[in-house]
Order: sequence, then C-alpha cells, then structure tokens
Amino acid sequence: MASKRITQSSVNWAAIAERVPEADKASYLAFKAKSDGYLRKMLAAPAEPLKIDWAAYRSKIAVPGLVDNFEKLYSAIKIPYPEDKYSAAIDKHEKEIIKGIETFKAESEVIIKDAEKRIAEINSLLPFGQMTYEDAAYIQPELTLDLENKPSFWPHQENDYVYDEPEAESPQIEEQKKIDAAH
Repeated sequence: MASKRITQSSVNWAAIAERVPEADKASYLAFKAKSDGYLRKMLAAPAEPLKIDWAAYRSKIAVPGLVDNFEKLYSAIKIPYPEDKYSAAIDKHEKEIIKGIETFKAESEVIIKDAEKRIAEINSLLPFGQMTYEDAAYIQPELTLDLENKPSFWPHQENDYVYDEPEAESPQIEEQKKIDAAH
C-alpha cells in the first residue's frame, strides 16, 4: 500500500551512478544512503492514518459528547499532500534542452559531413613528398606566394616589400644627411 505513494517518483540510481565522476563517488553514496533512509521511514509508516477505537474511549470517558466532539474534529482534519509546482517547469525545461540537443546534433552532423568531405579531398591529393610547387599552387592558390599581388606571408614586415618609389623624407633622414655633409 505504501509503495503506491512513490512509484512515480522512484529514482534510477544505477543510471545516476554511471554519470558520477570517481572523485564524487563518496558524496553520491552518502546522498543515496540518506535518501534510502528517508524511503525506509516513509515505507514503515502506513499509507492511511491508524483507525481510532472511539467506542473504547466513549466507554472510559464520563463527559458526554466529548469523545463525539473529538471524533468529529479528527475526521474533519485533512492534511493535504503538497502541491506539485515544479514538475511542469522541469518537464518544460527538459523539452527545451532536448530541442537544443537535437539542434546541436543536426549542426554537428553538417560539420562532420563537411569535415569528412575535406578529409576525402586531402586523401585524394598527391603525397606532399611527390608534390611540386606548381601542384601546391594549383590545389590551394591562397596558400602559395604570389609575388605580384601578395609578395609576403604573414606577419608582413616592411623589409618584405620592394618599393620602386623613393622613400619620403623623414626627420631621421634629414638629420643623417646633415651628419654626412659635415664630414
């Protein structure tokens, strides 16, 4: 009878144990032991309150109507089971997470397919030991040196470029010319 109260909220401890890291096993086992203790206490208590033998009290108590009044008050007491306010929110959150997981899986599948396609392309290339500069320039022109349009690789430095135009006069050049003229 008491087990019917908790069938919907039973916990799959084995599934949780699989996900607990080794470092947290002691905390998990302590939590499980405490939960099992509460469960044992709840299962030890009857599902319905014990029946009171009102006739025995009526025979022993001389004040008329006192036991009837207590019986009426006792039967009027209804202790409500706590309202479940959180299951709907948890279910809604779970559905949102599942949607996010499905979206992530779909995006990941696209990325995986692109990566597999790229791997197939790379595997179909000539081995790098047999590849010439022209082969590399044909396969990936953006990675090869183009002396006309892109005369250097990153990081670009001033000495990488060859200028045909004379440099603009700067204060350092003017100062150097004065020093040279003085000699």
